[in-house]
Amino acid sequence: MSVQASTGFLYGDTPYLRIGTGPPLVMVQGLTPEHDIPTGWERRMILSSATPSARHFTVYAVNRRRGLRPTESMSDIARHLADAIEHDLGEPVRLQGTSTGGSVALQLAIDRPDLVRRLVVVASAYRLGPRGKALQADMAALIRAGHKEDAWSHMMTSMMPAPLRVPARPLARLATRSMVPADPGDILVTLEAEDVFDVRADLPRITAPTLVIGGAKDSFYSPELFEETARGVAKGRAHIFAGWGHARTAASKATRNLALGFMLGESDTRP
Repeated sequence: MSVQASTGFLYGDTPYLRIGTGPPLVMVQGLTPEHDIPTGWERRMILSSATPSARHFTVYAVNRRRGLRPTESMSDIARHLADAIEHDLGEPVRLQGTSTGGSVALQLAIDRPDLVRRLVVVASAYRLGPRGKALQADMAALIRAGHKEDAWSHMMTSMMPAPLRVPARPLARLATRSMVPADPGDILVTLEAEDVFDVRADLPRITAPTLVIGGAKDSFYSPELFEETARGVAKGRAHIFAGWGHARTAASKATRNLALGFMLGESDTRP
């Protein structure tokens, strides 16, 4: 099936890539160097992930809004997206968030349950695990020190199998050169917001049926965190892929199929 993609900005300067027809499905992306319309390899990855769902939904692949203010929290970041959904889409949506996008999606579902019909959280949980916090703190420190390419190559290689991380760093650093923006303000605000993000106590406020998809060998989260996130939601369940890491869980065809099947399910709770 051939789909036409369009791009632009939702209310409040939230970048999106849109494909498909049908009811709205909002897919919140993970960490990216810039909060902007995706191009190049990033666009190709998003299209690969979103195209199967575009057969059934109008898919909005969104990022955080541009120009985040210093000290904005995850609740602030989620509110920007909630405002965009309310203003431009005008109805409750199916919501999927991957990695950092999962943190945004959880926060939105907590703060604005009236806007979420179904929720899928991929490679994310109610808080980062200890290693995930350390990895993202290292990344933020490298960016602040002016070593932006090293920061992104460090993050990329951290998701590889341990024996490959050190040998892959020079190539990863080369690959990230074109990704690094002149102004890292948005990514630093996002990293700081996720560093203190912990919504375990608020999970019962989520009313939408929820699926948490994780990998047992995720560098940023533990299987226990995935399972605790699902248990904290009244209509939550978890699927853990044995032996899978963060990147494989986020990008695999199996994850896409599992998420789509859940999104197509019945018994939505919103009118």
